[in-house]
Amino acid sequence: MKRRTLLAGTVALAGCQAVGPVHHRWPPQNDVALRRIAFGSCNDQNKPQHIWHAVLDSRPDAFLFAGDNVYASEQPWSAARLAQAYAQQALSPAFARLRQTVPCMATWDDHDYGLNDGGAGFAHKEASKTEFMKFWDVPATAPIRQREGVYSATMWGPIGQRVQIIMLDTRWFRSDLKPSDQRGAAGKERYLPDQAATKTMLGPAQWAWLQAQLQEDAQLRLIVSSIQVLAEGHGWERWGNLPLERQRLFDLIVRTRARGVVFLSGDRHIGALYQETRQVPYPLLELTSSGLTHAWTNASEAGPNRLGGVVGELHFGTIDMDWTTGQMTMALRGPNNETWLKHTVNIDVLRAA
Repeated sequence: MKRRTLLAGTVALAGCQAVGPVHHRWPPQNDVALRRIAFGSCNDQNKPQHIWHAVLDSRPDAFLFAGDNVYASEQPWSAARLAQAYAQQALSPAFARLRQTVPCMATWDDHDYGLNDGGAGFAHKEASKTEFMKFWDVPATAPIRQREGVYSATMWGPIGQRVQIIMLDTRWFRSDLKPSDQRGAAGKERYLPDQAATKTMLGPAQWAWLQAQLQEDAQLRLIVSSIQVLAEGHGWERWGNLPLERQRLFDLIVRTRARGVVFLSGDRHIGALYQETRQVPYPLLELTSSGLTHAWTNASEAGPNRLGGVVGELHFGTIDMDWTTGQMTMALRGPNNETWLKHTVNIDVLRAA
């Protein structure tokens, strides 16, 4: 997704390995309870990025890259250009410290996938995945290398404090979207909802994999989707462009009785918190964190299921788990670790009655 009005940050980012020096598995795993997860999206390797010092200062146990981790979607697309973007990102000393100390997981969005708003029809996705695997240092034996797309999952923490991290791929399999009949109009900026039953967001194999993941035992599930899942009121990319697929996702949560589902997303160059209560087993929450190096200043759009306003400043997201009180706190933090948004919920509320 492209925006014209963006706020630049102030330092350069390097590439983060998927696995820190102590965690030699993809995805990384640990039996120690997670206390804080940080995440973010929309990092242009050509822009300055002071925010990585704030990420380090926040001392996360893990960092999740929600997509647009570099920008290399110029056309005609080039694998060499993508490799160079990753190489440039890998030069930052601040990010080098992150990769050395913090386990990471990643999915992609359109600009590191290779085509703005691109989906299944992108002709160079195999070559793009090859560069993704190299940069994120994914072992040759990892299951993610044996299947199409870049989706993956891990379970973290001891029994009773288990956090499942699910990284979806909303690019490789996604059907074409329905263009707007009023391009640029509020709520119809680029796309319209498409009720076609033949359209897919995840593809059959990833849907089956997700069902199996949701049947695993966990107290909290952080599902990372590069594009927004719950957000309403705009016509940019979102799951609402394929409403039958979004309903399929809700139905799957109901059918598997998956507890603790929380969505994390990026793409939009804003930060925001959303809640969905219709046709779901418990209130579903989504925290969007998008703007590591550039954000949509003076952002304003309808948000019928948004809790509060939008954040148009540079930021990253954090999810804190207090296992003593049973509470989860979602926050958006700025380059000086200032808090732009904060929301706390009891983890036990995130389950069917």
